[in-house]
Amino acid sequence: MISQLSFEERYTLPRIESVSDTPSEILCKQNRVRQALKKRNAVLLAHNYQRDEVQEVADFVGDSLGLSQRAARTDARVIVFCGVHFMAETAAILCPRKTVLLPDLRAGCSLAASVTVEELREWKSRYPLAVVVSYVNTSAAVKAESDYCCTSANAAKVVSAIPEDRPVLFLPDKFLAAFVGLQTGRKNLIAYPGYCHVHRTIRSEQVQKMLEARPQMELLIHPECGCVSSCMTKALDGTLPGQRTFFLSTEGMLRHVDKSGSGEFAVATEIGMLHRLRARHPEREFHPVNPEAVCAFMKTITLDKVLASLETLSPEVRVPEDIARKARRAVNRMLELV
Repeated sequence: MISQLSFEERYTLPRIESVSDTPSEILCKQNRVRQALKKRNAVLLAHNYQRDEVQEVADFVGDSLGLSQRAARTDARVIVFCGVHFMAETAAILCPRKTVLLPDLRAGCSLAASVTVEELREWKSRYPLAVVVSYVNTSAAVKAESDYCCTSANAAKVVSAIPEDRPVLFLPDKFLAAFVGLQTGRKNLIAYPGYCHVHRTIRSEQVQKMLEARPQMELLIHPECGCVSSCMTKALDGTLPGQRTFFLSTEGMLRHVDKSGSGEFAVATEIGMLHRLRARHPEREFHPVNPEAVCAFMKTITLDKVLASLETLSPEVRVPEDIARKARRAVNRMLELV
């Protein structure tokens, strides 16, 4: 059975540490990070929701899918993963002979915490013929019990690859599941009731208010957002401008802006994404739909912690081989369907 604990009760949000470094101090630490990476034959991977100064020093910045692909291809001996725990686990699954570091072990994920492997097993027992599709925002143990992994960028493609007569158990994000159901028209997609505590706070009324204030903007919405189903409906019935409303992964947002002729965008996702968009397109304007959409887990990692991690080669993230072997199958299927 699904636990009676609320999803909020399954995790404790860390306090976001304020960093008072001056620009010159930040630059100095970034240079020290680069030197330490070279010394350790290490690569630094950073998620789009990381602090600005961490993104700036990374060898690669991206979403879960892009980071997984980079981890799988790197020749570096050490991977410093500036993201959250399930991401570092995925890198360890794909790169069992490399050292994978997560600079702060408090960097968890409320969405991954919303489902346990025991709950998944019980769910599977009720639907023995179903195919299990797990969003990459899950633990290694959950991935090991899954048939496929997916990201927001390829979730619909993964589900579409499954025979139509097979039920699909989609977990853990109910908002992404609703989005995929609408995209694919799948009637036998059964959604687990989890969510990201940050994306859930992005509501359709915030989207509407933003567009009323700036009616010419293009709207970029992450499929994890709590507003996704209502916004899709509104885009179809004309309440939202269908030709200027886009449902995209974070990398999809970046690619869309690269090609768009618009000069102004409303962005519905965690606010860390705005730094990358603004850095790539400083001539354009980007506005957060919800300025309070901040992931405290992502912000636990600082330059000081990256430096300490490289100096000590810790904390290291490992996945037991029996779990990694099973999880690797689901993750590799995800990478094949890009």
